Amino acid sequence: MRHIFHPKILDALKGYSFKTFTADASSGVLVGIIALPLAMAFAIASGVKPEAGLITAIIAGFLISVFGGSRVAIGGPTGAFIVLIFETVQQYGVEGLIICTIMAGILLFLMGLFRLGAIIRFIPYPLITGFTAGIAVLIMLTQLKDFFGMSFGQNEAGFFATLKALYVNIHTINPVTVILSAFCFFAIAFWPKKLARMLPGPIVVLVLATIATGLFNLPVATIGSTFGGIPSSLPAFTLPTFDANTFQYLLSPAITIALLGAVESLLCAVVADGMIDDEHNPDQELMAQGIANIVTPFFGGLPATGALVRTATNIRNGGKTPVAGIVHSITLLLIMLLAAPLAKYVPLAVLSAILIVMAMRMADWGEFKRLRLYPRSDAIVFLLTFLLTVIFNLTVAVEAGMIVACVLFIRHMSVQSDVKVEPMKETVKKEDAVTHEIKEYVEPIEDVLVFRISGALFFGAAQKLKVITKSLKQHPRVLVLQMGRAISLDATTLLVMDELIRKSRAEGATILICGLNEHSEVVMRRAHMLEKISNENILPDLSAALNRARQLLKNEN
Repeated sequence: MRHIFHPKILDALKGYSFKTFTADASSGVLVGIIALPLAMAFAIASGVKPEAGLITAIIAGFLISVFGGSRVAIGGPTGAFIVLIFETVQQYGVEGLIICTIMAGILLFLMGLFRLGAIIRFIPYPLITGFTAGIAVLIMLTQLKDFFGMSFGQNEAGFFATLKALYVNIHTINPVTVILSAFCFFAIAFWPKKLARMLPGPIVVLVLATIATGLFNLPVATIGSTFGGIPSSLPAFTLPTFDANTFQYLLSPAITIALLGAVESLLCAVVADGMIDDEHNPDQELMAQGIANIVTPFFGGLPATGALVRTATNIRNGGKTPVAGIVHSITLLLIMLLAAPLAKYVPLAVLSAILIVMAMRMADWGEFKRLRLYPRSDAIVFLLTFLLTVIFNLTVAVEAGMIVACVLFIRHMSVQSDVKVEPMKETVKKEDAVTHEIKEYVEPIEDVLVFRISGALFFGAAQKLKVITKSLKQHPRVLVLQMGRAISLDATTLLVMDELIRKSRAEGATILICGLNEHSEVVMRRAHMLEKISNENILPDLSAALNRARQLLKNEN
């Protein structure tokens, strides 16, 4: 079981010293403080109470550090889930989100258990950057209500619905909130990098804005006025109400949460590897994400994954082992237990400013400029995923983006595959009719055709083999299939080849195959295709095939 389930912490604790603990503890405390406003902001933006974000950061962060496959990755709620959580809560309620998250956790754990961590790397980069940019746009859009202090009911899910709500209620803008939001936004966005390591901008701005709101009794919305504050204890373990009728509808968003969580956590781990010169275990990381997403919802938490910004902060501040992530969770727990009553004074304006800055930084906006440099297929996937994320939802975007990416990839691979026909030629010596000199000539061998087959022969390209079948109308006596550059075969290709063998026999033509690679030979032998051709007609190279063709023609004559 060691190789299947082996958390990184087991290796990290070997030879663990007090010096390492000091580095982990100091980094963990700082990351925990930074995670405080982010966790609450993510929850509020997702349409749930702020304590849900704290619970997720505490419980999921702890479990991901204990069972994870990375030394320094920090887990918790992230901005990538905001839109998806909001839409799920709007449609199926908090109970539906809980079931959905548990389902996603099970999927994540199974992905890790069956060692599918490496498969995540095959998700196209344009797809990831496309939905990331789309999510960033939606986060900024949904935060405009709190940024401008507008007073209307719960936002409706959807791009156009949000735009309509903002337009209809534009008269409710609160000037005091706008001033406070603008101050927070610019302070966070332009916070000096030299101070960020010891005094993180979001924390300083959060404290100052909260003090100002309390001292001057500013007429702005706060956590207390909107949500009634934050409880000073963890909620009890609660079993969700299971609705079999809703289960089938939750499968699609659950798959999206699992896919998104897997991609983000592994990307986070890869970036962390580059910063500390280490190598994470992707399968163990997925299992840890699965455990966290299975357990956390029972305490009212949200979907969790690897948090890149918090992970980078952990590394830059000296975090060396998963102990830093554990300390980060304990720090948040202590803050929740001891300082929860003060949270009611936190203005929503500062949280919206934090999220808008975070959204602006989470997307690579330079991708839009680089689109003209990309292959057309990649540009299409990026734009399609971006637009579908913004206009519809992340589930539709990911599903459509993957389908289009697969179709374009199939088309690309089929273009790379080729079947070229050419007569088999040989060099002969003849006496010139005029000069009577002996000269060499290259002449075709009558009744013999050579087909040079290259690329991946799969269902998208198998029809190209029809060229060989059509050549039977020329009544050749020998068909040579040069397959040295054929890199793979699938069931569709085997069916087409079987048809070719059957029709060539009917026409009295003999098929020779030369240059088979090991993979193609195994596939054809397993399908009993080589038996139908006979072993003496399977040749190592074109030269041997040429000799065999001569022998066949000679025997027939």
